[in-house]
Amino acid sequence: MSRVLMLIAIAFGNALRGIRRASTTSLLAVLTIAVVLVLVGSAALLVENMSGLLDEFGAELQVTAYLEPGLPAEAQRELAERVGSAPGVEAVLLVDEAAALARFERIAGGAELLAGLEENPLPASIEVRLRADARTAESLAVLTDSLEGLPGIAELAQGQEWIEGYARAVALARGIATGIGIVLGLAALLIVANTIRLAVYARRDELDILALVGASRTFVRVPFLLEGTIQGLLGGLVALLVVWGAYELLLPQVRFGLELVLGRAELHFFTTVESVRLVLAGAGLGLLGSMTALVGAGSET
Repeated sequence: MSRVLMLIAIAFGNALRGIRRASTTSLLAVLTIAVVLVLVGSAALLVENMSGLLDEFGAELQVTAYLEPGLPAEAQRELAERVGSAPGVEAVLLVDEAAALARFERIAGGAELLAGLEENPLPASIEVRLRADARTAESLAVLTDSLEGLPGIAELAQGQEWIEGYARAVALARGIATGIGIVLGLAALLIVANTIRLAVYARRDELDILALVGASRTFVRVPFLLEGTIQGLLGGLVALLVVWGAYELLLPQVRFGLELVLGRAELHFFTTVESVRLVLAGAGLGLLGSMTALVGAGSET
């Protein structure tokens, strides 16, 4: 075990020494990885919060069936039971004319607005809450098709258009984030690979000596792999700090805007697991870049 620990310590020492020798190119690799992960991490955070808002609104999505005027109370209850058995329905609430009027008075803060009316102008309605698996455009279309043919229903109202538009926006943002991640990830790989390749060429004499004394290819390559991994980890940590700083700086303004437009703003930063993933993504970029460089260097290692 002591021999293994000694070899690991030697490999880490060689990796750190290689980073110090090529400090400028190593710093460039770290900053490149950081820029990539800042952009990708920011886009991922945006998409995640957009998806969270969509889930919140989707949980409140319901279909309201306004009933025909003069429909008897017994017929209203029978219709509500029939609607409750429709596909995708979790629960229904029958709101008769009197309950609708009482709700309006409570929202309006009094009955003054309806004081001059001789009769209740508000129709009875059935409010339909959907199951979680039915909060999609396809399921909603099936439900509305089944309800539109029922006798006693005068009109259907639901927020499908808004939900569909927001879902398209989330999909677009996710696609853009993926595209940015791929393009910039490839750029980071090239820079890290070139950095490691330069380190290989700069230490050619040292590598020749190691080969002459019988060092294995694994012993020679591991420090370079660690070099790229360390660069990636540093880039990931820098990216995480930058994204967190920008989030804390912009959060008050964004929250105010969302509350003004949507009436709510439940935003959140990455969880601990997601933060670790971002940092490990940097390590993965650095490791992959090192492997690419060593493959390209060929016989040098």
